[in-house]
Order: sequence, then structure tokens, then C-alpha cells
Amino acid sequence: MTLFDWIIWTGAALTLAGLGALVWCIWTVTRARRAGLDDAALRVKMRGVLAVNMGALAASTIGLMMVVIGIILKP
Repeated sequence: MTLFDWIIWTGAALTLAGLGALVWCIWTVTRARRAGLDDAALRVKMRGVLAVNMGALAASTIGLMMVVIGIILKP
């Protein structure tokens, strides 16, 4: 495996990890909304999920960039 293959596969793994975290965020918010929490409790729950959501989006974006760069630079 060349360096470019490592970049591609590492980027794909990072993208999948970010996607998994996004699914977790969706699942957590759905569960919190179905629990019928009051507005203040729901805001506290959403604040924690928002941080994970932003990190997941960043990880997915960086992973996809790694895949594209690896494909473009591969000889």
C-alpha cells in the first residue's frame, strides 16, 4: 500500500466515524424529544449534542477531503 492508499482509507474511516457520530446525534435528539422533556431540560440536552454534532461534521468533512486529495494525488 502506498501513502496515497493510506490517506484514502484513513479518510474513509474518519468519514464513517463522523457519520456514526451524526447518527448518534439524531438518535439522541429523537429520544429526548419523545421523552417529553420541558424546554429547559431539552435545551441542556441539545447543548451537549450540538458539540458532538459539530465535531462529527468536521470529522466527516476532513475525511472526505482526505479521500479526494488521495485520489487526485495518486499516480
